[in-house]
Amino acid sequence: MDCTIAIIAGDGVGPEVVAPAQKILETVGRSFHHHFKFRSFQAGGAAYDTYGETLPAGTVEAVRECDALLLGAVGGPAWDSLPGDKRPEHALLALRKELGVFANLRPAVLLPQLRGACPLKAFAVSGGFDILMVRELTSGIYFGRRGRSADLSAAFDTMSYNTDEIERILRVAYTAAEGRRKILTVVDKANVLETSRLWREVTERVKTEYRDVVTNFLYVDNAAMQLIRSPSQFDVIVTNNMFGDILSDESSVLTGSIGMLPSASLGKKSGRSFGIYEPVHGSAPDIAGQNKANPLGTILSAAMLLRHSLALEEEARAVEKAVEAVLDSGCRTLDLADSSTPQNKIMGSKEMGDAVLSAITSPEKPR
Repeated sequence: MDCTIAIIAGDGVGPEVVAPAQKILETVGRSFHHHFKFRSFQAGGAAYDTYGETLPAGTVEAVRECDALLLGAVGGPAWDSLPGDKRPEHALLALRKELGVFANLRPAVLLPQLRGACPLKAFAVSGGFDILMVRELTSGIYFGRRGRSADLSAAFDTMSYNTDEIERILRVAYTAAEGRRKILTVVDKANVLETSRLWREVTERVKTEYRDVVTNFLYVDNAAMQLIRSPSQFDVIVTNNMFGDILSDESSVLTGSIGMLPSASLGKKSGRSFGIYEPVHGSAPDIAGQNKANPLGTILSAAMLLRHSLALEEEARAVEKAVEAVLDSGCRTLDLADSSTPQNKIMGSKEMGDAVLSAITSPEKPR
């Protein structure tokens, strides 16, 4: 296979977690006889410092010509004082909107090797959990009308959804549930919000096409509580942009560290899946440049890239198995350190990436 992968390392720890993930993609390409070409671009704070804008002209079109985008993280306190349309996060929202990636998949899986790092009591996660969060990504309050009063003493942000936007994300979630445990939970605030009532109306219609999937509804406050109380009850969760942002960060911590969570933001381009692949964590400026960041979320995002945009299931599983093998061997970054298992080998971002690389090239002996 010949394909082109766009790379935006971004800000903070972004370059430190993207570099090992790119090396692993290069190795997988060689090992499985594919030709992966990489094109690097800037976006976010680093782009603002260089070009005076967070998403340089032509970047979206150049990325659109690629098969997928691997992204690090954007943002940081250095740019917090900029106007909203100049902040690094604006570039991320613009990329998602312009590239049409409306479905954000965030798997939260508690691996057996990391149960000691889960903050919940053992009885709550004794059987582990495997949750897929499906977040609508290009509508809702993050993209609605917003503004300030003339004297700046009041502000507003508008949440808006239409039937088509809700239906297409529901179909992604139902299709995912069909291939899993066939349980879909729709999270909303229908007791208060009119947009949530529309979500329920559309769900009641769409669910008749997926009769083998059990459909449940939960208010977002109850869903947040249930994720802590009993995460294993969930299979696929689908929700709007803001609720998905918050709940997926909550679920990520339950896996042992937010550094473990990958994500895929998917859309359609010429009949195939184009995606933006990135870890759920932010730019973590407090540890940037210190070789402390966990690269596994980005590496697992690269595995999702192989699976969803390139349809390379065997190659994706090779990466995921390598991560599991490295964790089996006791390798941990600082965020995963568990005092109950003192035999853990604590290592930096680069060393963890090298360990996964070694597990791919020599699977019997991860170092």
